[in-house]
Amino acid sequence: MRHPMHHRLGIVAAAGLVAGPIDIGAASLINRLSPVVILQAVASGLLGKGAFAGGAATASVGLLLQWGISILIAAIYLMVTAAWPGMRRRWCLTGVLAGVVIFVIMNYLVVPLSAAAFRPHFGLHPLLTAFTPYKFVANLLAMALFGLIVAFSARDVR
Repeated sequence: MRHPMHHRLGIVAAAGLVAGPIDIGAASLINRLSPVVILQAVASGLLGKGAFAGGAATASVGLLLQWGISILIAAIYLMVTAAWPGMRRRWCLTGVLAGVVIFVIMNYLVVPLSAAAFRPHFGLHPLLTAFTPYKFVANLLAMALFGLIVAFSARDVR
């Protein structure tokens, strides 16, 4: 029998490794850009505007960052729901709620504080106008899907 901690780490890793690339694919479709450009955009959060000139190398950095962030989000979800097992049984609801929370934190805290050239600056107007209505809804739905993947993965963890 596997040790429970190993099982939890495996669930967290699997959830992040699956949800991360799906998120990249969704961003690629929403923005009508190649996944390489999306991965470079992720890398630009750390490396700045130069990430777009780095080719496959910075796209690889973006993929590693995406996986790291996705695994961290899955770990946080698992920790938050540990105290309330009923939340995991209601994984559809908590997954969507987690997606909304992830959307807000990423778009209104993480990206504005990053080095990304496209980041909105603090202030009510720039934050509210960062997305068109289509992109706002599409990104929110993509994050809900991300949350559902993580919640589904963790639904049976004890």
